[in-house]
Amino acid sequence: MLYQRTLRKPVTVAGIGLHSGKPAKLVFRPAPEGSGIHFVRKDLSGSPAIKVSADNVQATQLATTLGGKDFQVATIEHCLSSVAAYRIDNLTIELDGPEIPICDGSARDFAEKILAAGFVDQDQVRKYIYVTKPIMEGNEEKHVYVFPYNGLKVSATIDFTHPSIGKQELEIEINEKTFAREIAGARTFGFLKDAEVLRAKGLARGASLENAIVLDDTGIMNPEGLRYPDEFVRHKILDALGDLMTLGAPLLGHLVLYKAGHDLMNKMVKKLAHSTESVQYTELGSASPELPIDPNRPPS
Repeated sequence: MLYQRTLRKPVTVAGIGLHSGKPAKLVFRPAPEGSGIHFVRKDLSGSPAIKVSADNVQATQLATTLGGKDFQVATIEHCLSSVAAYRIDNLTIELDGPEIPICDGSARDFAEKILAAGFVDQDQVRKYIYVTKPIMEGNEEKHVYVFPYNGLKVSATIDFTHPSIGKQELEIEINEKTFAREIAGARTFGFLKDAEVLRAKGLARGASLENAIVLDDTGIMNPEGLRYPDEFVRHKILDALGDLMTLGAPLLGHLVLYKAGHDLMNKMVKKLAHSTESVQYTELGSASPELPIDPNRPPS
């Protein structure tokens, strides 16, 4: 059996908010088994909390935002991608404002802090959502599929007219090692021509060459260039892993993304969460031959 996991000790991540441009800090704290993942707004009276759930997603424009009564938690996807990759089931994430720190635009800082905190296995068995039939959300132009698979695999395709991006495709089996090596360092990206309009809408006010890949009409403006030749599609996978955390349980399936963003991912996660025909809950390590095998677990 695989058991639920939390952190061994609290750790802090600080920076600025990508969209607010204001200082932002969070503290990852261990949480009891069976409690799930919660954000807590320590800056507000009564320290209101909100559970990471697809039904609590309030906005998906350029980032995923959770909304409670009179408060929000914005840009959750980079942070949660690391929480997902390191199999954290129970966690309290305390914030001093409405937005998660953007750090360097990737998930690297979150991953490093989580690893530094260490892990504690808990007594409650970990339950997975296992996809038994293909599920689709979207249309021919943009879509998300989830197929049955004995693990978690992501296949992503993006297609931009910009010459520095173009069409990029990547398929990857997700586990702690592949996430750290291939996905965690991929940064968010944006276009210089969109900056003025976004800032007028209250978005991207904290964006800079320090925390995003910025593209002008001809190329990449960051003097250091790219971390991976296909960094753009890798970041889309990073975002999708974070959005998957709103499912409320880890997924066993093959996720296929075609030009999909936060909105389609949220719709797919809601479909998975409320499906009565295409998914089942399962515990790894059962003697039943019909249950999937964890790809991260070495053979016995």
